[in-house]
Amino acid sequence: MTEMLILVDGNDNPIGFEEKVKCHLPHGKLHRAFTVLLFNSKGELLLTRRSQSKMLWPGDWDGTVASHPRKTETYVSSAERRLPEELGSGCKLDYLFKFEYHIPYKDVGSENEICGTLIGIVSEPFELRLVPDEISESKWVSSDALYSDVQKNPQSYSPWMVAALYLLSESDPKMIEKHKKIFDKWNKHGLKDMLTNPMKFHFPTNSWRLLN
Repeated sequence: MTEMLILVDGNDNPIGFEEKVKCHLPHGKLHRAFTVLLFNSKGELLLTRRSQSKMLWPGDWDGTVASHPRKTETYVSSAERRLPEELGSGCKLDYLFKFEYHIPYKDVGSENEICGTLIGIVSEPFELRLVPDEISESKWVSSDALYSDVQKNPQSYSPWMVAALYLLSESDPKMIEKHKKIFDKWNKHGLKDMLTNPMKFHFPTNSWRLLN
């Protein structure tokens, strides 16, 4: 079945629907997407590596899961549906913020999205059953280790994940308080500065903006 995505205007108001493939052509239409950041009790983030079969950014490290809401779904409900489909396990999620970005991938296609960013805290053990067509591998990482590697190797990470981490401090204040232990680790002084150059690497024309 053809997957239809939600087209939106610059204020994230739905204006129609379009096939997923057409939305990701070089001049793809603006549509809704989401990215999920799952953390464990140690405050580590679950990273997943995009399958080599992906049309865009194959083999790049990503946040936990990234996908698109369907017609009747919210950012949260779509992500809670998608987690077990890709990971084999799921959890409840909270909404943090959303941002718009438009970035080409070589001459293959582009991402032109308003991306809702979501957070979840998983109980242990959190068993993974990865879908190979979506994810090739996964790992848990600390904030210090990840920010250091993104700073050194921005080309190894998806642009929307870098943007989501860069904008963490702009999250809903209620969510920052609710998930204080996580934000204390991932919003430590100086960490955001480590993502300044990776943001310039992925978005040399500053083709992104916060929508909160």
